[in-house]
Amino acid sequence: MNKNSDQIIKLAQKVLNIESEEILKAGKNISNNFTDAVNEILNCNGKIVLSGMGKSGHIARKIASTFASTGTPAFFMHPGEASHGDLGMITKDDIVIFFSNSGQSNELISIFPTIKRIGAKIIGISGNANSELANESDIHISAAVTKEACPLGLAPTASTSVSLALGDALAICVLDLREFTAEDFANSHPGGNLGKNTLTKIKDIMRIGQNIPSINIKASLKDAIEEMSNKKVGFTSILDDKNKLVGILTDGDLRRAVLNKKNINSSIKDCMTKNPITLNGSEMAIEAVNIMEKFKVSCFLITDKDEKVIGMLNLNDLFESKVI
Repeated sequence: MNKNSDQIIKLAQKVLNIESEEILKAGKNISNNFTDAVNEILNCNGKIVLSGMGKSGHIARKIASTFASTGTPAFFMHPGEASHGDLGMITKDDIVIFFSNSGQSNELISIFPTIKRIGAKIIGISGNANSELANESDIHISAAVTKEACPLGLAPTASTSVSLALGDALAICVLDLREFTAEDFANSHPGGNLGKNTLTKIKDIMRIGQNIPSINIKASLKDAIEEMSNKKVGFTSILDDKNKLVGILTDGDLRRAVLNKKNINSSIKDCMTKNPITLNGSEMAIEAVNIMEKFKVSCFLITDKDEKVIGMLNLNDLFESKVI
């Protein structure tokens, strides 16, 4: 039976409201147990092993990936497989983080004694402070919720959202305290658009050599127009006799020159823009996009420490390299 749009929208909003409210409550209940967990992870000399059954297992797998991609060696261990040999991956220097809403999953409880004998620390994240998981954990973080978003109160919804949020909070706190950088992040994400956006540097995609429009400061507007036409760009760099950058002449500068009654034989010195924005070739290409948006420009010159032009970059270059 089809439901009308209003009913569906109201139910969807109710689910999101319940889950967001429970996450906010969890945020207000953050305690010293959480800070202790962050410090244990920061000081861990081994690996972070994450585990859980069912929906909690999916959460654990995701948080393992988040830790691993943000500078903390981590992997997921299925509790069922753990008791059939995978516990051999754990050492005394590791930390095992268990996710379980009830804290009473038999698959988890059965491997606690072995982990204790190995000597690894246990961090438990559960919705039951009196559970086996809470009691066996060296540090327990509460993921308790007052209600699930499921109208039957059965399907894990708000509880999984809170567990996921707490796991993310752990990983991001550790990331921040490690002073993990965007370049560090890029090194573990070499593939796809994410890797392209964060790994590509300006020097990797800039135009060089004869592709850079340039003209001497003693030249005329006519010379500048010819250079811009030959290089098929809307600007040219202006260089002094030592080939140092002293200005830039753009299509906009040309229009203003015409309005100011300049002719094609006029000196570009009187029409150029002085002190143009320049970039460093070692900067990330995505930073060029941010600067373009900030200053409302579509092209840049790249200079070295001696203020000599070594490259140029425009919006088309960023599109063609799939940075944007």
